Amino acid sequence: MDGKAVAETLEGMAASLSALAAFAGRVAGRAASSPNPLRDEADACLDGMAEAGSMEAMLAALKVHFAAGYASAAAAMAAPAVSPQERTARDMAVTAEVACALTVSERSAAALLADSVTLTTRLPLTLSALRAGGISWQHARVMCDETSGLDPVAAAALEGHFLDPEAPFAARGCPAGELVPGRFRAKARSWRERHHPVSIEARHRKGVEDRRLDYAPDRDGMAWLSAYVSADVAAGVWARATEAARALQGPAESRTLTQLRADVAADWLIAGVAEGVPSPKAQVLVTVPVFSLLGAGTEPATLDGYGPVPPGMARRLVADGAGSFLRVLTDPRSGAPLEIGRSSYRVPKAMRQWLRLRDGRCPFPGCTNHSLDNEADHLLAWSDGGGTGITNLGQPCRKHHRLKHTTAWRPIGATRDQPPGWISPAGRSYPSEQQDWEPPHWPDALTAAHGPADHDGHTSEDPGWEPEWEPPDWPEALAGVDGATPAPGPGKTRPPPPVDPFPDWALFTAA
Repeated sequence: MDGKAVAETLEGMAASLSALAAFAGRVAGRAASSPNPLRDEADACLDGMAEAGSMEAMLAALKVHFAAGYASAAAAMAAPAVSPQERTARDMAVTAEVACALTVSERSAAALLADSVTLTTRLPLTLSALRAGGISWQHARVMCDETSGLDPVAAAALEGHFLDPEAPFAARGCPAGELVPGRFRAKARSWRERHHPVSIEARHRKGVEDRRLDYAPDRDGMAWLSAYVSADVAAGVWARATEAARALQGPAESRTLTQLRADVAADWLIAGVAEGVPSPKAQVLVTVPVFSLLGAGTEPATLDGYGPVPPGMARRLVADGAGSFLRVLTDPRSGAPLEIGRSSYRVPKAMRQWLRLRDGRCPFPGCTNHSLDNEADHLLAWSDGGGTGITNLGQPCRKHHRLKHTTAWRPIGATRDQPPGWISPAGRSYPSEQQDWEPPHWPDALTAAHGPADHDGHTSEDPGWEPEWEPPDWPEALAGVDGATPAPGPGKTRPPPPVDPFPDWALFTAA
């Protein structure tokens, strides 16, 4: 930050201090003129906490400024290092000085110095948002972590996607600063995976060589058993164990879902599938861009509860007819879901699958409970006139399902493609965290064959662009994929199609 930025940050902090003083006065005074003094005190406490959070972000920005400034000044005062060992010793001295000044460990001081240099040299939008109190220090650290290893252009694109509302295909849903840091990390990681300069196929081939099973003793007669495996394997195992654990729950079962999941997995590994232990098929959604499924594109697919995976993995799951995975195609123009693979679904089950696709997890702010663990619920109760349609359904986890029915928290505003937001008992509105869909990249072969731009000069890289041509028949283009009947030869006709077991499937596709 330059001197002007520091002055603006200090002015912002002064305004925050004045606001905090006013909130503190409302808390202490309980103004007699207020018709509801307790409600006013509660609102003042919430407003004060939010303002204090903004001030903490501003203080963090100042700390970044001073840390980066000290590192720069120390480097300027020192004589040039004549060897790598001398340079390392000098860095250790700087780190130790900062650690002692802040009374923190040298590891924490080193992390602060590294993040401060990154923010002041590579991430101007992140530092600006931190100075304004729009994001927290935890959000800024997530941005530093997720842009590490990226070239400056890719790092600027990731930063702009979440922090620049004017960026092409800016992030949908609530702003980055209104996401809890863990959810922001998940969305930033997903975007990085999709746009990384090295293809996800190449990185996956390298990662799969490191697969392993780890065992680590712990205290109190316990131990950790963890497996580092391909994402589709891990998602299938987790989903199957969860379904089996759910099947064991009942009035006479005292174990929690978490305990049951661990017990079921241990039983399977030690004794195989034993009598009395359910062994259902997993049900995992895998969302695949049409062009990637056809082999014409290289965009990642998305595994429910995980994130981007190599398109080759998705093609293999579809080609192998893996019954545990439900294929979801996305529109080649907008990136939105196009249809859910179907064979014999009843309408309620189809709705649940679409909710899993739309929400991805429990829609309560900050909750990370995966969609598989959640339950469909009417936003407006059936007894109050609410219908059983996608726009009146949510998928909260059991904890937030109970919160909705036992407190004044209420979900609102769901659409076919957007999960509900929430209104708190204090009347505060918290918007939904939407899926970060974006238009896919059209394969060069297609743009070359049909022209890279329309008659107005717009290309597939422009926001809102749609091609002026349409493939002659998508079902023909997808022939042979996911069990489709191959296209007939010249002069021949197809046999009559079978009766659709789910004729209302179009009601559950995206607009």
